[in-house]
Amino acid sequence: MPVVTSRKVVEIARSDNPKLAIIKAVGDISSEQVLFDLVLIGIYIQPEKRKSGLYMPESVSKEDEYQGVVGLVLQMGPDAEKLANEVEGPQVGDWVVASIKDGWSMTIKDTPCRLVAYDRLRMHISDPTVIYNA
Repeated sequence: MPVVTSRKVVEIARSDNPKLAIIKAVGDISSEQVLFDLVLIGIYIQPEKRKSGLYMPESVSKEDEYQGVVGLVLQMGPDAEKLANEVEGPQVGDWVVASIKDGWSMTIKDTPCRLVAYDRLRMHISDPTVIYNA
């Protein structure tokens, strides 16, 4: 059976700057509000072309869409912001790691995202390739 990947997932996988690609794909969400201690993350999609020049099959992007553990913080609920400020934790625009079972998967404007409770974030990382070694 062929793999069907959304156009926005493909754009993120082909981008030289995944952070900007995720932000562009989701678009303006300022009229939406994450509640309580939840954090909205845009799921990182590994690059289609690796540094070695090897091209990854589309199924890798599809797997990241559902099984990806790295995400970009897009928005935080008020309690999450308070916690982040108290412990100097991740803020909007930072990369984080969270288990897929600890969040609620969704798509926003055809872009894979996940809502995760702030205390279920497991790592604050500087670069998503630290996890995926792209």
